[in-house]
Amino acid sequence: MKILKRILTIILVVIVLAVAGGMIYLNSVKMRALPDYNSDVDLENLSAPVTVFRDSVGIPHIYADNEEDLYRTVGYVMAQDRLWQMDLLRRITTGRLSEVLDPGLVEADQLFRALDFPKKSRLVISQTDPDILLCLEAFTDGVNQFINQNQKKLSFEFTMLGYKPDPWETVHTFNLIGYMAWDLSSGWNTDMALYKIQQVVPDTLFRELLPDMKFQGIPVFPDYMSSDNTLELQSAMTDAIGIIDELGLQVFEASNNWAVSGKKSETGMPIMANDMHLGLMAPGIWYQIHQVIEGELNVTGVALPGSPFIIAGHNENIGWGMTNVTVDDLDFYLETINPADSNQYLLDGEWQDMRVVKEEIVVKGAEEPAIRINRFTHRGPVVSEFKGVKDRIISASWQGNEYSNEIRSLYLLNHAGNWEDFREAVKTFNSVSQNIIYADRFGNIGLQTSAGIPIRHSGGILVYPGDTTLYDWQGQVPFEELPYSYNPECGYVSSANNKTVDDNYPYYIGSWFSLPWRIGRIREMLEEKEVLGTEDFKRMLRDQNSHFAMKMTPVYLDALQDHTSGEYQPAYQALADWDYNMHSTSAAALIFEIMWLELNRAMFHDELGEHYRQLAYNAIAKNLVEKTRVTGQSLWCDNVNTPDNTESFHDNIRTAFQHTMDTITSMYGPDVSTWEWGTLHKVALMHPMGGVPIVEKLFKVNRGPYPIGGSSHTVSPYSYPKGKNFIADHGASERHIFQTADWDRSLTVIPTGTSGIPASPHYLDQTKLYINNMYHRDHFSREAVETNHLYKALFE
Repeated sequence: MKILKRILTIILVVIVLAVAGGMIYLNSVKMRALPDYNSDVDLENLSAPVTVFRDSVGIPHIYADNEEDLYRTVGYVMAQDRLWQMDLLRRITTGRLSEVLDPGLVEADQLFRALDFPKKSRLVISQTDPDILLCLEAFTDGVNQFINQNQKKLSFEFTMLGYKPDPWETVHTFNLIGYMAWDLSSGWNTDMALYKIQQVVPDTLFRELLPDMKFQGIPVFPDYMSSDNTLELQSAMTDAIGIIDELGLQVFEASNNWAVSGKKSETGMPIMANDMHLGLMAPGIWYQIHQVIEGELNVTGVALPGSPFIIAGHNENIGWGMTNVTVDDLDFYLETINPADSNQYLLDGEWQDMRVVKEEIVVKGAEEPAIRINRFTHRGPVVSEFKGVKDRIISASWQGNEYSNEIRSLYLLNHAGNWEDFREAVKTFNSVSQNIIYADRFGNIGLQTSAGIPIRHSGGILVYPGDTTLYDWQGQVPFEELPYSYNPECGYVSSANNKTVDDNYPYYIGSWFSLPWRIGRIREMLEEKEVLGTEDFKRMLRDQNSHFAMKMTPVYLDALQDHTSGEYQPAYQALADWDYNMHSTSAAALIFEIMWLELNRAMFHDELGEHYRQLAYNAIAKNLVEKTRVTGQSLWCDNVNTPDNTESFHDNIRTAFQHTMDTITSMYGPDVSTWEWGTLHKVALMHPMGGVPIVEKLFKVNRGPYPIGGSSHTVSPYSYPKGKNFIADHGASERHIFQTADWDRSLTVIPTGTSGIPASPHYLDQTKLYINNMYHRDHFSREAVETNHLYKALFE
């Protein structure tokens, strides 16, 4: 936690002052941001009183007479619970982390400025319906009224870091939607990693890493090779992604969703489930909220702190949820630079001027701002420096910079009444790129791909030559040609980041889809019974049976047969007897997960060194090992350090098994019956500042670690970062089960809680429910809300 170590000195100074001034001050810092949810609020610019009920977990249920009053109150209430998190998100989107955190974040700030979220936001604002803008202006006013009224009651993070929040602006909300489009799991990592690996391995090995050769229209020309033959997969981009993870602000990494029609439902009406797999931190990424204008709007679900509209949820007529399409929305271009002018690049035989932006980055504790230069071609920013490419200039074309209007989509989704309204709404949801599931109270189910899919000359895995417009994007696939399903005969729809369509689809969508482990298990469970109900959906959402293990373990056993005896035999038998359930008490699950890392080391370490760890949980390695499982062979299996031998996949498996046994035995002893996956695999909900021991001691900002099962390849996922440790930091960021027959019977839970204030009883009050796969009711009708409310306040 580099950020936290760097700010420790600042925090200690505050603590010393607190001790000198007495513990009364420290207690004030802890408690002063805690709101009284039963206290009425004087909110200016309302046309009529607004009532805010809060239920037993602190979720606000807001009743207003009109949209401006509603969203003004939403802004105030959201800031009341999550202001510091909102400020942190906007600082990422504007490249202003160094200003309040640490000088070591200057390069990250430069990167975020190169992504230029505000430029896209200004374009979208200029083309957004004025009525929607009025809602956002009201939201902004509500946030700022809270800031102005509570300058002396801000949450402890502002005090610890020694700053106060600037006024909120409408553009900040649009920036957040643009930030959602920065898909950290697709081309930003994979395409450039391939480019770097290409420099250091033979062409025969490199080609095996490509996921689908039929989409590769560009040959690997030696002219496009770098002169730098050292492999460095770590880069400023990697560091920036690490910062996002550390601060708990990554969105839309993976997800599951499914819905069944009335003919497969115990109620005779559709049931829908959604769980979006994101970072697990405190506070969580989602804010649960219910918004009502009687007779006009009644919508509940989760919103992103800093944006007023529900992203996944339901209204009176329809429910919807999201999974990442994993569209290839990014291409890299190797530029030819003018030897006489480093700010010019060659395009179709002529030198073109780059747009050059001088970035002045304010740095905490520094007298002068740090100066950095960002450069842009007609396609987008120059990113080679961020990606650790030292001797070439590479630019990026990214769908997130293209026009889209997710704000419009969310507003219309919140108001949609049927399938036609739903599809009209999601037409402009095409930078974030989601498979959006649908169910309504009229008995219909559906699934719509809503994505900005670039129309290319060819598939976008390799780095393109930048000196020609031949490989520039030729627009986007029209919405009318995007895949969808509506009331299919099978009676269900589902998605889990898997391959979107078959090979007959006329457009290239991507190559780095999730392998079909989660979706295979989901559909297996959907087809196990003719009729499914709420208890079945609960079971599915907590399911940790692994299709990956089901396919891989027999290959392991085949390779190990007749090669295990003595001390290794009990571990072999544990795998042989395994039912592929990754529950926390399973010895076989522990063996399987350690063995995956060791298999990657056996296959990749001799060529890539310690960089194999970064590939082990990357789509590149997963795709190659899956191909090798099917074909039984790969050139990567041969160890280059043993020229007299030619190792096979089975040899790699045996080596991996031996290393796995050594590792586990050194940690837990030789008795396999005492081994448990949950002893190593845990989940902890960490505050961005919670790695500083004195912060945790004083403010109790963290929870856990808790032993858990599952992994990235199970329907109930708990994934961990690149094998550095086995503490899960990604999983289901929310779980929803929507009952269209009676919305009040819907269930939901998040890993954390409504409040971002550690002193609040609603800071992490849903954590135990979440860990134990339990839920609370999603109160929707006025009667249910009033019957179950714990707090009530009048805003006027």
